[in-house]
Amino acid sequence: MLRYLITLQAPDRQGLVEQLAHAVSRHGGNWLDSEMRHIDGTFAAMMVVEVPALKWDALLENLECIDGLTMTHSKISAGPTPKYRSDFQFVAYDRAGLVLDISNKINKLGINIEQFSSQYDAAGHTGVPLFKANLGLGMANEEQEEALRQSLYELGDDVVLDKV
Repeated sequence: MLRYLITLQAPDRQGLVEQLAHAVSRHGGNWLDSEMRHIDGTFAAMMVVEVPALKWDALLENLECIDGLTMTHSKISAGPTPKYRSDFQFVAYDRAGLVLDISNKINKLGINIEQFSSQYDAAGHTGVPLFKANLGLGMANEEQEEALRQSLYELGDDVVLDKV
């Protein structure tokens, strides 16, 4: 079995995930991991699948036949797992450059961003634009959490950081 990372996008519609799952299953594959989102009318996804080497080309051909689908893929191998993982929810007033500021602070601490999911929202009671992000972080040890909190709170009094 070979392991592949597939990224894809298509105009969103009902039944698209089922089509993908059917194609993987029909070619003897195993769906290992995925992230999928609907963003402004577009379905976007990343998925890791294991497929028998002799069936990979047929799976690709099948996926390429899905209407409107664009895709990239690469052969991968399982990577090392971090010593310590923490998940956080970050909320602050939306402003230009915020993702750059967050990623700079995390990188300076030697922490790896393993998962990042963000959205633009508005505060229910005031309508103030909010930036919300869910972060999955790979750390060397638990002590890095406090340094991370201190660093991210330096971004402003509006920052809320919760461990989830």
